[in-house]
Amino acid sequence: MTAPQRTPLYDSHVAFDGKLIDFGGWELPVNYGSQIAEHEAVRTDAGMFDVSHMLVTDVTGDNAKAFFQKLIANDVAKLTFVGKALYSAMLNDNGGVMDDLIVYRMNEEETAYRIVSNGATREKDSAQFAKIAQEFGIILTPRYDVAMIAVQGPKAIEKLLTVKPEWADKVNALKPFVGADIGDGWFVARTGYTGEDGVEVILPAEKSGEFFQALAKAGVKPCGLGARDTLRMEAGMNLYGNDMTDEVSPLEAGMAWTVDLKDENRDFVGKSALVALKSAGVTVKQVGLLLEGKGVMRAGMEVVTDAGSGITTSGVFSPSLNQSIAIARVPVDFTGEHAKVIMRGKEVEVRVLKLPFVRNGKKQFD
Repeated sequence: MTAPQRTPLYDSHVAFDGKLIDFGGWELPVNYGSQIAEHEAVRTDAGMFDVSHMLVTDVTGDNAKAFFQKLIANDVAKLTFVGKALYSAMLNDNGGVMDDLIVYRMNEEETAYRIVSNGATREKDSAQFAKIAQEFGIILTPRYDVAMIAVQGPKAIEKLLTVKPEWADKVNALKPFVGADIGDGWFVARTGYTGEDGVEVILPAEKSGEFFQALAKAGVKPCGLGARDTLRMEAGMNLYGNDMTDEVSPLEAGMAWTVDLKDENRDFVGKSALVALKSAGVTVKQVGLLLEGKGVMRAGMEVVTDAGSGITTSGVFSPSLNQSIAIARVPVDFTGEHAKVIMRGKEVEVRVLKLPFVRNGKKQFD
């Protein structure tokens, strides 16, 4: 057994009494005392997460745009200006999701881009990047020298700017899904994984502890993986390995909106498999489930519908709703508003809802 890797913020987690666990081979805090308090901070005020386990890769070269048009299912031609971000799945040859990632355009000439991909899949991702890169002669630079902190919540930007007032013009001008190079190796993007406003800050690793401490002093609450999971679940956001996997296509995982088939001449990895699946007919779809009674739904529970069985892919107790919620894959023909989930051998009634459950602190259903 190899010891889990540590991010540049390991000492900060220890200093703030973080309860550290092994998460996909990384030693990260599950909470700093109260997952519920951390969740509430992000929904009502501001919280921050160490997401330095995610891999930042800089991509440069004359064929960088062509490389991405082959690598991912979404089309980087949508990145019409510097700083614009694109969310996409990276597929395998069978059309399954190898990972989901964000690509930023970094220069006018379309010869420099930045990828942010998941921590648990970094070896697999890097191997795929390198394999496709050979064809296009581009340079991949994994940025092991940076840290990444997500500052999220309705007061996230306000509190961030008390720490970095000199950023005000650039940060206030950022629209959702746009990033800006602040200089000296700092990059700020208006993105996140919580369903709240906020930013993700990529910064030099050696500056990260001091920045984390300054944010905490400004009233930004350190938050762990527990709150990150309940927040992303309420926001209806997929988790790699649960709601999307190598065996599941984006068309089956609620990610059809990230697949761009408009350019018939663009041949991306997994395209032919997706086109075949589309013409054969997708058999499952993604929905949200709400448990009206007591108990907590978890991943891997059978969902019973009048159109056949489905399965929960993620499930938690939602602090904002005070009820259990789940993301599930069910038969595509199922249109009912109620289903049943098998919990401890018993069928339990659940409501079927459109995702998300919560967005910007507000419940999204009646």
